[in-house]
Amino acid sequence: MSLLSICEWIQNTDLSTAIREGALYYPIIGGVHLLAIALFGGMLLAVDVRLLGWGMRRRAVSDVVGQLRAWKRFGFVVVVASGALLGWAEPLKLYHSKSFWIKMALLLMVGVHALVFRPTVYGNSTRLDEAPSMPAVAKLAAALSLILWAGLVLSGRLIAFDS
Repeated sequence: MSLLSICEWIQNTDLSTAIREGALYYPIIGGVHLLAIALFGGMLLAVDVRLLGWGMRRRAVSDVVGQLRAWKRFGFVVVVASGALLGWAEPLKLYHSKSFWIKMALLLMVGVHALVFRPTVYGNSTRLDEAPSMPAVAKLAAALSLILWAGLVLSGRLIAFDS
């Protein structure tokens, strides 16, 4: 079974049709998706700004990371769930969208980023508090995070303009 045939099957499900053709489902899910992006993105931005030393310098990195972790996770879960529903509504459009595949590649890179930097940066923020200055690896993690997520959001937005 090919990916295209799976997308065709999804496109013909009752849920896909309901979301796509319902008067309110798609816009409500889209609105929730945007609000969750704002929540998740804001938490991500705050942590990365702290790691880069551009703000909140008087706050311990572990405090910033710890206090925002639950909100960041909640936002991420809602982004993924609402994004999956939006994708379920138009799988054939996404299959043919270059922007969607760029977004998926960036999402994969975000996952690799998390695996690489979790042990040294995000999962070990108390060690960063003890460092005399912010380690280069933490700044690199933050800069890459901002670039990857900005690219992911931009490519997601560009999906609407793919023909």
